[in-house]
Amino acid sequence: MTLLFRADASIAIGTGHVMRCLALAQAWQGAGGKALFAMEEATPSIDARLRGEGFEIAQLKATPGSPADAEETAALAHTRDASWVVADSYKFGADYQAGLKSRGLKVLFLDDYGHAQHYSADLVLNQNIQDGEALYRDREPHTRLLLGPRFALLRREFAAWRAWKRAIPQTAQRLLVTMGGSDPANLTRQVVEAILSFPQVQTTVVVGGSNPHLPELRTLAATGNGNIWIEEDVTNMDELMSAADVAIAAAGTTSWELTCLGLPALLIVVASNQRFAAEELHRCGAAVNLGNAADVSVLSLSSHLANLIDSQHIRAAMSERGKALVDGCGAARVVRVLRNQELRIRRAIEADCKPLWELANDPTVRAVAFSAAPILWEDHIAWFKAKMQTPTCYLLIAEIQGAFAGQVRVEQRQNGEGEINVSVARQFRGQGLGSHLIDLAVRELLDSTTMARLHAYILPQNIASRSAFENAGFQSVGEVRQKGFLALHYIRARNEEFARVG
Repeated sequence: MTLLFRADASIAIGTGHVMRCLALAQAWQGAGGKALFAMEEATPSIDARLRGEGFEIAQLKATPGSPADAEETAALAHTRDASWVVADSYKFGADYQAGLKSRGLKVLFLDDYGHAQHYSADLVLNQNIQDGEALYRDREPHTRLLLGPRFALLRREFAAWRAWKRAIPQTAQRLLVTMGGSDPANLTRQVVEAILSFPQVQTTVVVGGSNPHLPELRTLAATGNGNIWIEEDVTNMDELMSAADVAIAAAGTTSWELTCLGLPALLIVVASNQRFAAEELHRCGAAVNLGNAADVSVLSLSSHLANLIDSQHIRAAMSERGKALVDGCGAARVVRVLRNQELRIRRAIEADCKPLWELANDPTVRAVAFSAAPILWEDHIAWFKAKMQTPTCYLLIAEIQGAFAGQVRVEQRQNGEGEINVSVARQFRGQGLGSHLIDLAVRELLDSTTMARLHAYILPQNIASRSAFENAGFQSVGEVRQKGFLALHYIRARNEEFARVG
């Protein structure tokens, strides 16, 4: 199936719209689909990046956002048998959505601050706000909202860092600077001027391929003591972020990448659409919002940077809160919605006995279990029947389009608390499904039972499970002996706000 992306890029409007569409296109491609970018304007670097990823580009002629644009885009979608159109531009408003819908298309509308007066798209995605339904009160009954950082569209390389643990040095020594793909106001120059007063910090400045100020920035960086490096149009941003201790960045799409990798950052709002993201991350304690670029001075930049460099405690807290907010699997979640492959849970029935046995004997599952020995079929049947007849055992089955995707088992204790066990089927691993499954189960059980707290015990080497529980809002409370093994103890309580995952 083909997914058509309608987005543009230029020095004036930047590259953020196309780059987040690229992230979704990668996830769609990974699920076996094809992506087509319909563009009226693009920069040479964006054009090369998209083609390098194996995506096709179609050149449009109509003025962006006009009725002719909607007609040309719809005609292309029908010609290429596109299942959805993903529209990402502030020039696309209510009429543009209606124009695509009137031509029989399904529409995913990417939004940042509710700029359209009315919403008729099938899906509206705003990754900046968790509780932003008020922005979209004027919408059609069929319009569904995908809100919050759990839907943050990050490129596929960031998902690989989900289980990675960042080291937080006593004093920050490495700084990353990135002001977006084009930076027409040359804010990067102001930032470089500020960091010239920190010769002890090794700084990498990433300049987009669409930035016209590169020669000027290289000259300025050369006035330092050799501690500032200018990198142009990089493709390893995830590695650069993992190597840094602190970042200064524009509060656009990059801010969610920083959050995913737990990199403490000073964020600068360089466009009005970035305000919500900066405010949200500041509110959550995952970054420091310096406000609008026009209000940021070299002196204020230096002051905030010095504070962050010297405070290990602040950086550690920001890193932890950031990673809990964004897990890098947002694009995969959106793809599941587009393909109608959403995760659902239900109570186990007799027919689930064999799939559960096969999952329990999966080599990966056995390797991180407290008992690595294979489970005999006869023993499993007896165990399954006993659990099904035990009122204090809650055995839940996860499904995606009717396919067995995993299981959650909760054993209720006499004190009114419970112990949770989770496993995901092989074909659905690596998609961030574990945290989503845990969250769904916790929501249902704490809402429908008298249990006040849930406990999880995880072997230290089970990095994937630890990450899934942490992303689902479980807090580590130390180590305990469990079934003869040293285990990490996690707790989720009823009176704590549920993590917004999946």
